[in-house]
Amino acid sequence: MSVNSSDFTSFDGVKLKVHEMGEGRPLLLLHGLFSNAYMNWIKYGHVDTLVKAGFHLIMPDLRAHGDSDAPHDSTAYPVDVLVQDIEALIDAYALDHYDLAGFSLGARTSAKLVINGIWPRRLILCGMGWEGLNGWGNRRDFFLECVRHYHDAKRGDEYYFPVQFMKTTGIDPIAAEQLLLSFADLETNILREIDIPTLIICGDKDRDNGSGPLLADKLKNGQFAEISGNHMSSVTQKALGENIANFLSEDL
Repeated sequence: MSVNSSDFTSFDGVKLKVHEMGEGRPLLLLHGLFSNAYMNWIKYGHVDTLVKAGFHLIMPDLRAHGDSDAPHDSTAYPVDVLVQDIEALIDAYALDHYDLAGFSLGARTSAKLVINGIWPRRLILCGMGWEGLNGWGNRRDFFLECVRHYHDAKRGDEYYFPVQFMKTTGIDPIAAEQLLLSFADLETNILREIDIPTLIICGDKDRDNGSGPLLADKLKNGQFAEISGNHMSSVTQKALGENIANFLSEDL
């Protein structure tokens, strides 16, 4: 099953790599922090499950990730730049009747998009809990420290494994720091009133972004699905793609 990859020029001229597979209802998939579309969606077979279920997958590498541009200039990282990128992508692709799913940072970006008025048919937030949306500042600060210890993190340090993951996926630490500083607060009071059918998927050992069941309970039209794994390993589980496909295939 082949992947079609192309460049998309965002609102400010920065180029994002967008990977597409399949035919049918559009499904926009947003990956997690320090990852990329290949690592989150393609490598472990989720795309195969979703394409077979009848979806046209649109998978951007977020700014400063994967094969997308990673500029160093701070002007390339205005407040909520990832949200602006995806809004520009949705407009350029003329997406109307589509679904939206994200993992971790991709989930947080997806939530911010619907708060801003983007209205997918269904929404899926993976690897995300209530605390990850309601108070992400501590997580952001931890990742800023990871970036700042990119060159000196040692085995046993709390920054070691995130830094190794950054190196594996080719993250530029200068661009990553600028991107992390662009994240703004999220208005959870608005999110709670949005009635888009929403599925929360988390690993049974994943508490990195707080409680998934609590997030589902806080939402007007939310439900929760548990799969095995922690924040890093849950993305490797076949059940992730299966739960996404099953939820999106209801009442089609």
